[in-house]
Amino acid sequence: MPSLNRKEVPLWKGVSDGEWNDWKWQVANRIVTVDQLRQVIDIDDDEADAIGRSLGKLRMAITPYYASLMDPVDPRCPIRMQAVPTEKETRLGKADLLDPLHEDVDSPVPGLTHRYPDRGLFLITDQCSMYCRHCTRRRHAGETDKAYGDEQIKKGIEYVRRTPTFRDVLLSGGDPLTVDDDRLEWVISELRAIPHVDFVRLGTRMPVVCPQRITDKLCSMLRKYHPVWLNTQFNHPKEITKESAEACARLADAGVPLGNQSVLLKGINDCPYLMRELSQGLLKIRVNPYYIYQCDLSEGIEHFRTSVGKGIQIIEYLRGHTTGMAQPLFIVDAPGGGGKIPVGPNYVVSQSDRKVILRNYEGVLTVYTEPDDNQSHPEDLYHWEEYTARQRHLSREGLIKLFEGDLLSLEPAHLDRRERSKKGR
Repeated sequence: MPSLNRKEVPLWKGVSDGEWNDWKWQVANRIVTVDQLRQVIDIDDDEADAIGRSLGKLRMAITPYYASLMDPVDPRCPIRMQAVPTEKETRLGKADLLDPLHEDVDSPVPGLTHRYPDRGLFLITDQCSMYCRHCTRRRHAGETDKAYGDEQIKKGIEYVRRTPTFRDVLLSGGDPLTVDDDRLEWVISELRAIPHVDFVRLGTRMPVVCPQRITDKLCSMLRKYHPVWLNTQFNHPKEITKESAEACARLADAGVPLGNQSVLLKGINDCPYLMRELSQGLLKIRVNPYYIYQCDLSEGIEHFRTSVGKGIQIIEYLRGHTTGMAQPLFIVDAPGGGGKIPVGPNYVVSQSDRKVILRNYEGVLTVYTEPDDNQSHPEDLYHWEEYTARQRHLSREGLIKLFEGDLLSLEPAHLDRRERSKKGR
C-alpha cells in the first residue's frame, strides 16, 4: 500500500534521524493544523473546511511517524481515516451518548472507574500522541492535552489502597505512555506497593502510532514492577511496520505480555480476510489478538459503526481458518456500564439431559455425550476449604448468587409488578 517518503515531505525537511526517532520530538511535532496537514497529504478546500468544523468535537494531533504511513492521495487509506477529522464527526446519531460506558458514573473518585469488583480503570492523563477519530473517550481526550495533577492521581491510588477487592489496575487516559518515565514509574510503583494489587496493565496505542516511545529505558523501568501487562490497538495490517514490530519486540523481550484490542471500523477493517491477516500478523510480532470491539455509541462516530452481525461474521470466518491463538473475542462494551459482553456464533445446536449437539465451522453436526454422573462436587476438591476461605472477602456479584443458592431470583430495579404491588398496599 502506498505511503509517504518522509524525507520528501516539506514539513519534515531537514529533520535528522535522531530527531525522528525521539518520541518527545514526535509528540512535540504532531500535526495539529490544516496547514501542516496540507504539507503531508492532498486535501481540497472543502475537506479543509470540514476538518476545521470537526475540531470543535475532538482536537487533531497526528504524530509525524503515523502521518508518514498515510496514502497521500487516497482518502480511503485506513491510516488517514483513523487520523484525519471529517465533517461526519459533527453529526449526532439517534443512539449517540456522551459517556456510553458510564465511566464517569461509575467513578468513586475522579479519573478512576470501578465497575468490576476486582479491577478498575485509572486515567492518569487526557493526552494522546495521536487522537483517533473513533475515540470512545472523546469527551475527555485532549481536553487539556497533558497529564492529570498529583492530587487527583493520589486520590485514585488511595482509593485502590483502601479497597481490598482490587487485584489489578488498568492505566489509561488519554495514553499513559505520553507521561514521562519518572512520573509513570511513580504511579506504577505506588500501585505495586499495595499488597492486594497483583499486577498493573497499560492501555496504549504508542507501539502503533509512536513506536519511538518504547525505549530501552522504559522497558527497563517496567521490568522492575512485573507482572506488568500491556494492551495496544492495531486496527489494520498497514500499521504493522518495521518500527512497530521492533517496539513490540522490546516490550516482549522485557517480559511484558502483549495483547491487542482492535476496534471494528466501517471502511477500515470490516472484512473477515483483512482481520485474519491482521491477527496472523500480530502473532508474528508476539502480540496476542485479544479483543475485537464493536465500535461504541460515543457522539460523532456513528459513521464508523458496523452492525454487530459483521463482527459475528468475522469470528465465524476465523474459526477453523486460522489457529485458535489468532482468534480474538468479539466484544460489545454494553452501554450504560454493563461491561464487556462476548458475542459470537452459536455452536450449540440443541441439548437434552444427556446429549449436546454441536456444530463446527464447516457446518458438521456432532454429538457430545454427558457422563452418567454429571453432578460436580467441588467440596471434594483438594484443599477446597482453603480455596473458599481465600475467596470469601471478594465480592460475589451477579449470577454467582443464583448458582450458589444465595438468591432465588435477580430482578431489575423498579420492576413494574413490584411497583404495582407497592401501590396496592
